[in-house]
Order: sequence, then structure tokens, then C-alpha cells
Amino acid sequence: MPDPQPVPVTVLTGFLGAGKTTLLNRILTEPHGKRYAVIVNEFGEIGIDNQLVVGADEEVFEMNNGCICCTVRGDLIRIIGGLMKRRGRFDGIIVETTGLADPAPVAQTFFVDDDVRRQTKLDAVVTVVDARHLRQSLAEHNHEAEDQIAFADVLILNKTDLVSAAELAEVEMAVRRINAFAPIHRATRGDVALAAILDRGSFDLDRILKVSPDFLTAGHSHDREHAGSFSFTLDKPVDSDRFQNWIRTVSAVAGDNLLRCKGILDVGGPRRFVFHGVRMQLDGDYGKPWTPGEKRESQFVVIGRKLDETALRSGFEACVRTDA
Repeated sequence: MPDPQPVPVTVLTGFLGAGKTTLLNRILTEPHGKRYAVIVNEFGEIGIDNQLVVGADEEVFEMNNGCICCTVRGDLIRIIGGLMKRRGRFDGIIVETTGLADPAPVAQTFFVDDDVRRQTKLDAVVTVVDARHLRQSLAEHNHEAEDQIAFADVLILNKTDLVSAAELAEVEMAVRRINAFAPIHRATRGDVALAAILDRGSFDLDRILKVSPDFLTAGHSHDREHAGSFSFTLDKPVDSDRFQNWIRTVSAVAGDNLLRCKGILDVGGPRRFVFHGVRMQLDGDYGKPWTPGEKRESQFVVIGRKLDETALRSGFEACVRTDA
């Protein structure tokens, strides 16, 4: 008997005080007709986030034994494993991380355990950004705030009512310098359409990892430069083998400085090749077909630190098929 459809997981992240719990409560009280299991994590031996989550039929689990990206991965796997024994009681899982969490290892959790990987599907990393305090956080070199923005599939620019129009534009520019590609939704007290953050299908972890059989569980560093993002476009077909060899080399050289990469490539066949990576974990497979008459382009996005844009551009351009 085949496995049932994997349960979608939304990772809800954002720096301290950004409004994650307010948004979570909106998700749990909106009349969308779906049920969610909620996993809440925060620092300290005594947690309060669980008490801030509205009382509902949802399953709420709290982990308060440290940073989710360092010490709680085993607990997260165990909780998800327990939830899967009652999967008929909910439609999806929401993981609300501590405001000090690096979201990369949270996403990697869904690669590590075979059962978790088979039974769940990471739908999107949603980052809530505090429009009023972001500039201060970035000025104080809070790398966690940067990482959360850089890794986002969806960005919620919250507390927009507490800043002027000019300040809001400045904050949005700061966000765009870190992540130029995730959609931004402006919000007050998390009042964003839930269709913008749930069931997005933005992060596909269905497939068994093919590139690195030994999953890297590197921790995070607090001595890093600012993150930036680059995008590259080619109007000629790409050699998929050459591209994958190149990006593996880039990943090995850049290490933890390569935060996210993803792309949609024209490899000359009837279907586009969809590629994505989390730090040094890379994955790719064929996606939907090209439609007749559609302009074919290869688009590739890189987000990271200490990356050489010129070298990346020339390396990507060298992946063009020689018979194109």
C-alpha cells in the first residue's frame, strides 16, 4: 500500500518580537476549515510561547530546551514522528522557531530522518520582519535576523503602522538587499492573507537526496559578514551535468557562506530542470514542461556571504551547452 500524501510543514520564523505568535494565532483562528499541529520552540527552561498560542483544537507542542538549530533537532524529529501516528487529526504542521534560530538547520531537519522525509513536505519558510526595529537589528549585526530574511520563501513585513512611508520604503530596501526574490507582504499585526503563506509549495523536499548521502549537520557561526543575493539569466540551454558539477564545486568552496540557491534551467529537453539548495545540501529534478512558443531562459539565484559575483556569473555562463 503506497504512503499517503506527505503532510505540509510551514516553518514560521522571525527575529525577537517580530510578531510570529500574533501571525500564528491568526492562522489558528481564521475560518479556513483546516486543522494544524503546532510546534513552538523558545529559549530558556521556562517557556511562555505555548501560553500565548490561542486555545483551539490544534495540537500544540513546546520545546524550551534551547536553540532549535543546535540542540533540539532530535526533539523535533521525535515530535513529528509522534504526530505522524495521529496524522488524520490535522491537515498540516506549523513550526514556530525561537527568534534567535538560524532557519537553515530547521529546514535541514526534514532531510535528516528517513521517516520525516517520507511523511512530511516542507511547504515554505515564512519570515516575519519587524518594520520598526529591523534597521536597529541589522546595525547591531544580528546575523540571525539576516539569516531568517535570507532563507525566506515568503516575507511578512509586519508592524507597518508603526513607521512612516519613507521609513517603510527604507526597511523594504534593506530586506531586498538581503533577499531580492521572496515575495513581500506588508502587514499590521500579521493581517496578511493566509493564502500568501500556507500551501505555497515553495520548498520541495519530496525527493530523496541524491547529491550528498551524508547529510551535513554543521552548526551556525556568529562571526560572519552580511548576506547578499545575486541572480543570473542565460538565454541558451545549459548542460545539466556541467551545471551540477559546477554548483557542487561552488558549494564545497563556499561552505556555510552559501545560504540558499535555486534555479529553473533550460537543459534543452521538453521539461525545465528545477534546482534548489540549502547551504551545502543540493537537489534537483525535472519540473513542468515548457509550453509551445514560451521563451526559454535559465534563471539562477544565489543568497550568501563573501561570494564573488563575477566568478559566479562566469561559472554559470560556462555551463552553456556547447552544441547550443
